[in-house]
Amino acid sequence: MYQSFEELEVWKRACQLAVRLYGCLRECRDFGLKNQMQRAAVSIAANIAEGSERGGKDFGRFLSIALGSAAELRTQLYIAARTGALANDTVAELADEAKQISRMLFALAQSLKK
Repeated sequence: MYQSFEELEVWKRACQLAVRLYGCLRECRDFGLKNQMQRAAVSIAANIAEGSERGGKDFGRFLSIALGSAAELRTQLYIAARTGALANDTVAELADEAKQISRMLFALAQSLKK
C-alpha cells in the first residue's frame, strides 16, 4: 500500500508528462489549443492526487476523470500534429506516454474494486 499520492508511480509519470508538454508547447502560438492541452495534462495528475486524498469510492471516480483527461489530451495531441502545432515525433512520444498512464490508471482503478 502507499502512504500518499506522491508515492504513486502513475502520479509521478502524469506530472512528468505535464511538465514535458509545457516545454514542448513553449513556442506554440495556438493559444487556445495550447491552453486546453496544458489543462488536460495537469488534470490527470491533479485528479489522481485529489481522489487519493479523498479516498474510498471517490478515488475510483477521480481515477475515471483522470482517464478521461488522458483521452482528451491524446485527442488534442493528434489535432496538434495535424495542424502543425507540434511535430509528429513529439506527438507520438507524448501520446504513447499518455496511453501508458491510462493503462496504469485503469489497473489502479481495478485494484481498488477488489
